[in-house]
Amino acid sequence: LTDHLLASPAAAVLAVELDQRLMAGLQQRFGPDERFSLLHGDALALLGQPLASNPNKVVANIPYNITGPLLQQLVGSLVRPRQPPFQRLVLLLQKEVADRVTAPPGGPACGALTIRMQLLAKAQTVCTVPPACFSPPPQVASAVVALTPYPPHRRRYKPEQAPLLERLLRVAYGGRRKMLRNTLGGAWPMSSLERAARQAAVDLSRRPQDLDPDQWVGLSQALALPRP
Repeated sequence: LTDHLLASPAAAVLAVELDQRLMAGLQQRFGPDERFSLLHGDALALLGQPLASNPNKVVANIPYNITGPLLQQLVGSLVRPRQPPFQRLVLLLQKEVADRVTAPPGGPACGALTIRMQLLAKAQTVCTVPPACFSPPPQVASAVVALTPYPPHRRRYKPEQAPLLERLLRVAYGGRRKMLRNTLGGAWPMSSLERAARQAAVDLSRRPQDLDPDQWVGLSQALALPRP
């Protein structure tokens, strides 16, 4: 991966390696290229602090066991999106997670992660990667996903909406097999919920996976309005 990135027009390539035993070999192989720099450490920790080279894109085969926390570091959360956002991320993910990140509304893979990620970034599957592409072959299929985070002025919700939007998703997907009327009705007065649903054109007899990201934004916006 590093080899191909250095063969590209990239102005600089910052590599992160956790295994100390690999550092010398990587430095020996790629060090002569002045565009290459290497950091030793945990990517989760390094992404949480300013990086001197200020990279604007990420290309990575990420460890599947830290996918959730790493996605949050790379993209951020609804309440706290990463600032400034990366221009683009191209990531190898376990296919099950890739399907959730890119899922359309109504599908079985659509979940709270789907809505959060698609409100923060444009998400698309680049290709699937079968187990035979690895040695030794893993037990799971993989997929390459491209994420293009929205800059603040193009984000699909207002910052002040984020806490309520996050609460809506958490409550609704806590009972994803139930109708929205039953899950959300336990957290908001039914009169307020029905008024907001009418304003947002949301059918409360639907289940959470049936709503697209913009409908969640509309519902949170309508719920935040003062009662008439």
